[in-house]
Amino acid sequence: MTENPIFAPFKTPHGAYPFDRITEGDYREAFAEAIAQKRAEVDAIISCSEAPTFENTILALERCGSALERVTGIFFNLLHAHSTDELMKISEEIMPTLSELSTYIILSAPLFERIKTVYDSRESLNLEEEELRLLTNCYEGFAESGALLSPEGKARLEELSLSLSQCSLMYGQNTLKDQKRYRLHLTDECDVAGMPESALTIAREAATREGHKDGWLFDLSAPSYFAFMQHAPKSDLRRKMYLAKMSVGAAGDEYDNQANIRTLVNGRLEEAKLLGYPTFADYALHKRMARKPERVYELLDKLLLAYKPVAEREIEQIKTFAHERGAMGELMSWDWSYWAEQYKQAYYELDDEMLRPYFELGRVTDAIFSLAHQLYGISFVERQDVPVYHPDVKTYEVHDSDGGYLALLYTDFFPREGKQSGAWMNTLQDQYEQEDGSDHRPHIILVMNFTPPTSDRPALLTAGEVNTFLHEFGHALHGMLSKCRFASLSGTSVARDFVELPSQLMENWLAEEDWLRSFAFHYQTGEPIPSEYVERMERAKHFLVGYAACRQLSFGLLDMAWHTLTEPVANDLDIKRFEDEAWQKALVLPPSPEGTMMSTSFGHIFSGGYSAGYYGYKWAEVLDADAFSVFKSQGLFSREVADRFRREILSQGDKREAMDLYVAFRGQEPTIDALLERDGISPQGA
Repeated sequence: MTENPIFAPFKTPHGAYPFDRITEGDYREAFAEAIAQKRAEVDAIISCSEAPTFENTILALERCGSALERVTGIFFNLLHAHSTDELMKISEEIMPTLSELSTYIILSAPLFERIKTVYDSRESLNLEEEELRLLTNCYEGFAESGALLSPEGKARLEELSLSLSQCSLMYGQNTLKDQKRYRLHLTDECDVAGMPESALTIAREAATREGHKDGWLFDLSAPSYFAFMQHAPKSDLRRKMYLAKMSVGAAGDEYDNQANIRTLVNGRLEEAKLLGYPTFADYALHKRMARKPERVYELLDKLLLAYKPVAEREIEQIKTFAHERGAMGELMSWDWSYWAEQYKQAYYELDDEMLRPYFELGRVTDAIFSLAHQLYGISFVERQDVPVYHPDVKTYEVHDSDGGYLALLYTDFFPREGKQSGAWMNTLQDQYEQEDGSDHRPHIILVMNFTPPTSDRPALLTAGEVNTFLHEFGHALHGMLSKCRFASLSGTSVARDFVELPSQLMENWLAEEDWLRSFAFHYQTGEPIPSEYVERMERAKHFLVGYAACRQLSFGLLDMAWHTLTEPVANDLDIKRFEDEAWQKALVLPPSPEGTMMSTSFGHIFSGGYSAGYYGYKWAEVLDADAFSVFKSQGLFSREVADRFRREILSQGDKREAMDLYVAFRGQEPTIDALLERDGISPQGA
């Protein structure tokens, strides 16, 4: 195994992955070896002749599979951030084997018997809190994944697990392939009149790269798509882009995801029923803060009652504005972003392009790092000697307040071929206590799709992109500041509806003038952001707050509709109709036309781990607004409050129940009051 660079000793700073030495040809062998090794390690636990103990069973199981962790840590990050046809092919080949290994372990009767023996004697073992949490999670994880099923039930669960993993993988690959093939090439200046020069420069350079002699090339990547929808002057062209975006995975061709959706929701339902739950949502939620679907719907409905009246007033204001300026007929979904941006410019004298020069990526990065230093005392030093997988990627060594090494942080900011859309934080290497008692610090990566630099200007971000950076950086802090003994409990390994608290908390500082003025200087002149711009941002902070909330709530309702099904869907289910009915009560714009739908590219819930969990963004908004109210009352940069947040939440991983962690920080359970106050909303939306 040491001949494979994935398994050879890493002669790199802090044991970083040697991306420069690993090739695509190394993965098949590495997976085969690592899977065989983990299976052998598990078999050794099963066949151990000694009586089951915490050390020889629970701890041994926690520590086994280190070779497989090495392979998956690098492979799956590249599959999402820097994919190729070969990596996709390898993933299709190895997913069944990984699924088989997982079910072999989780459904092993003799292994579960050893776990149960330790669990049943837990009160006499004098375990520390974290050890007891690990034992409880281990036992419940096995019991709730089929270990108590009959042999027939286990066999069926194994089949389902394999089918669902393959289907989820195919869904994600179809979305990526379908999205990246669309292009809109324009040559008439009238088609792009009024568009920001930054967007046109990127589109012009894209056209040149793809062999066009002139014109502008737009695609469905976030910087290109959203700039076009906000600023392109012609409704028919916006309609083209919108239909392309909203029909990803729904075109009825080789990349169509509709059959995959039916397979996934039916398989998840059958899986849940096998395990004793009436719906998949009941199964998924029972270990989260919400606990059951009724509490999710209670929150969504309560927020909808408060925000929808505001959203409806916002829609009427934009409609009136558009019609006064020549828009004809009903305002359609592809017109909304354009006219909302026009309204914002007219009434608030504010637009993204006005602010871009003050949000140069280098300065923003320094400012976010500086904010982390103010709050938590940590510092960042760029390392040029850490291998990376693409020239865009940068690496930072993170130090704690005492100067000690804390983590490696990778940043990968710009869109490119083979990179999934969106933004995310991922853990390349976990934080945990090694067998010799030393602390293995984490390696964290932030992946974005920000507006890239051009030939004549650096990367200049929108306020929305700065917000995204803060959000994902909050996840990174959760990973980097982890202080746990066990990898399975460390970092962001927490309940899905709790994991967004650290990320969404960080977003709050963008609305604070004291922080904004610390870094918002013009990238060319060095002049600070004008006071009138800051005042306009303050006036516009509630702009479309109702619409944005209803949009998020509609996604949560759609997710819950798919996962609260009590009976399988038919093969001829009309997904478009199902979708329209599922989120109807949250819609404030006309339904999208036939042939378009969101479900076929809703990667969060069908390939991204948020199934029956999308509500978690709104759940965590309640938490983050409540938590930030403490900073507002005791000081925006209060080291005392930040230290408490770090001590009680960021460092704790999954050592205790999420609500217990929150109450330890806050002193009480959260209410929605702080969220409504922050958004300028009364409980009835008045």
